[in-house]
Amino acid sequence: MPAEGGISVDYYEGIGRRKTATARVRIFPGGDGTIVINERPLDTYFVRGKDIVCLKGPLEATGMESHFNVSVKVKGGGITGQADAVRLGIARALVKADPDLQPTLHKGGFLTRDARIKERKKPGLKKARKAPQYTKR
Repeated sequence: MPAEGGISVDYYEGIGRRKTATARVRIFPGGDGTIVINERPLDTYFVRGKDIVCLKGPLEATGMESHFNVSVKVKGGGITGQADAVRLGIARALVKADPDLQPTLHKGGFLTRDARIKERKKPGLKKARKAPQYTKR
Protein backbone atom coordinates (compact mmCIF):
# COMPACT_ATOMS: atom_id res chain seq x y z
CA MET A 1 0.00 0.00 0.00
CA PRO A 2 1.76 3.19 -1.11
CA ALA A 3 2.06 5.95 1.48
CA GLU A 4 3.30 9.51 1.23
CA GLY A 5 6.31 9.70 -1.05
CA GLY A 6 5.45 6.42 -2.84
CA ILE A 7 6.98 4.20 -0.12
CA SER A 8 5.34 0.81 0.42
CA VAL A 9 4.09 0.36 4.00
CA ASP A 10 3.83 -3.08 5.61
CA TYR A 11 1.99 -1.91 8.72
CA TYR A 12 0.87 1.10 10.73
CA GLU A 13 1.80 1.38 14.41
CA GLY A 14 0.11 3.04 17.36
CA ILE A 15 1.01 3.18 21.04
CA GLY A 16 -1.73 3.07 23.66
CA ARG A 17 -1.43 3.53 27.42
CA ARG A 18 -3.85 3.22 30.34
CA LYS A 19 -2.87 3.25 34.03
CA THR A 20 0.37 1.22 33.97
CA ALA A 21 -0.45 -0.82 30.84
CA THR A 22 1.30 -0.12 27.54
CA ALA A 23 0.27 -1.60 24.19
CA ARG A 24 2.21 -1.47 20.92
CA VAL A 25 -0.32 -2.09 18.16
CA ARG A 26 0.47 -2.86 14.54
CA ILE A 27 -2.26 -3.06 11.91
CA PHE A 28 -1.53 -4.77 8.62
CA PRO A 29 -3.58 -3.68 5.57
CA GLY A 30 -5.33 -6.28 3.44
CA GLY A 31 -6.02 -8.68 6.27
CA ASP A 32 -9.06 -10.69 7.27
CA GLY A 33 -9.68 -9.17 10.71
CA THR A 34 -7.45 -11.47 12.78
CA ILE A 35 -6.39 -10.01 16.14
CA VAL A 36 -3.34 -11.49 17.91
CA ILE A 37 -2.27 -10.28 21.36
CA ASN A 38 1.12 -11.34 22.77
CA GLU A 39 1.20 -14.13 20.16
CA ARG A 40 -2.15 -15.52 21.39
CA PRO A 41 -5.58 -15.26 19.75
CA LEU A 42 -7.87 -12.51 21.04
CA ASP A 43 -10.44 -14.80 22.68
CA THR A 44 -7.80 -16.69 24.69
CA TYR A 45 -5.97 -13.57 25.93
CA PHE A 46 -9.08 -11.53 26.83
CA VAL A 47 -11.75 -13.92 28.09
CA ARG A 48 -14.29 -11.31 29.27
CA GLY A 49 -16.65 -10.17 26.55
CA LYS A 50 -16.63 -6.61 27.86
CA ASP A 51 -12.91 -6.27 27.16
CA ILE A 52 -13.24 -7.72 23.65
CA VAL A 53 -16.09 -5.34 22.77
CA CYS A 54 -14.05 -2.44 24.21
CA LEU A 55 -10.94 -3.01 22.12
CA LYS A 56 -12.87 -3.76 18.91
CA GLY A 57 -14.70 -0.43 19.25
CA PRO A 58 -12.49 1.67 16.93
CA LEU A 59 -12.58 -0.99 14.19
CA GLU A 60 -16.37 -1.31 14.38
CA ALA A 61 -16.95 2.46 14.51
CA THR A 62 -15.00 2.92 11.27
CA GLY A 63 -16.22 -0.28 9.58
CA MET A 64 -12.67 -1.64 9.24
CA GLU A 65 -13.07 -4.97 11.09
CA SER A 66 -12.18 -7.09 8.06
CA HIS A 67 -9.70 -4.71 6.38
CA PHE A 68 -6.78 -5.12 8.79
CA ASN A 69 -4.96 -7.81 10.72
CA VAL A 70 -3.98 -6.58 14.18
CA SER A 71 -0.86 -7.62 16.10
CA VAL A 72 -0.40 -6.37 19.68
CA LYS A 73 2.37 -6.49 22.28
CA VAL A 74 0.95 -5.44 25.63
CA LYS A 75 2.54 -5.38 29.08
CA GLY A 76 1.90 -4.00 32.54
CA GLY A 77 -1.31 -3.23 34.38
CA GLY A 78 -4.36 -5.42 34.70
CA ILE A 79 -6.75 -6.94 32.20
CA THR A 80 -9.08 -3.96 31.81
CA GLY A 81 -6.20 -1.47 31.65
CA GLN A 82 -4.56 -3.56 28.94
CA ALA A 83 -7.80 -3.71 26.94
CA ASP A 84 -8.16 0.08 27.11
CA ALA A 85 -4.50 0.52 26.09
CA VAL A 86 -5.03 -1.75 23.07
CA ARG A 87 -8.16 0.23 22.11
CA LEU A 88 -6.23 3.52 22.11
CA GLY A 89 -3.37 1.94 20.14
CA ILE A 90 -5.74 0.59 17.49
CA ALA A 91 -7.41 4.00 17.13
CA ARG A 92 -4.07 5.78 16.75
CA ALA A 93 -2.86 3.24 14.17
CA LEU A 94 -6.09 3.65 12.17
CA VAL A 95 -5.56 7.42 12.03
CA LYS A 96 -2.03 6.84 10.67
CA ALA A 97 -3.44 4.46 8.05
CA ASP A 98 -6.24 6.83 7.01
CA PRO A 99 -6.32 10.39 8.41
CA ASP A 100 -9.92 10.77 7.18
CA LEU A 101 -11.03 8.44 10.03
CA GLN A 102 -9.83 10.93 12.69
CA PRO A 103 -13.15 12.84 13.12
CA THR A 104 -15.12 9.61 13.48
CA LEU A 105 -12.72 8.16 16.05
CA HIS A 106 -12.50 11.45 17.97
CA LYS A 107 -16.28 11.77 18.10
CA GLY A 108 -16.52 8.22 19.47
CA GLY A 109 -13.96 9.03 22.18
CA PHE A 110 -11.43 6.48 20.95
CA LEU A 111 -8.52 8.94 20.62
CA THR A 112 -8.79 10.32 24.15
CA ARG A 113 -6.09 9.14 26.57
CA ASP A 114 -7.55 8.28 29.97
CA ALA A 115 -5.04 10.02 32.25
CA ARG A 116 -6.36 8.59 35.54
CA ILE A 117 -3.62 6.75 37.40
CA LYS A 118 -3.17 5.58 40.96
CA GLU A 119 -2.72 8.45 43.40
CA ARG A 120 0.44 8.35 45.48
CA LYS A 121 0.46 7.76 49.24
CA LYS A 122 1.07 10.88 51.34
CA PRO A 123 3.16 11.06 54.54
CA GLY A 124 1.10 10.92 57.73
CA LEU A 125 -1.77 9.13 55.99
CA LYS A 126 -2.51 5.40 55.79
CA LYS A 127 -3.25 5.47 52.05
CA ALA A 128 -3.51 8.23 49.46
CA ARG A 129 -6.37 9.96 51.29
CA LYS A 130 -7.28 7.81 54.29
CA ALA A 131 -6.25 9.47 57.55
CA PRO A 132 -5.71 7.70 60.89
CA GLN A 133 -8.83 7.56 63.03
CA TYR A 134 -9.32 10.66 65.18
CA THR A 135 -9.72 10.12 68.95
CA LYS A 136 -10.95 12.99 71.06
CA ARG A 137 -9.69 11.61 74.44
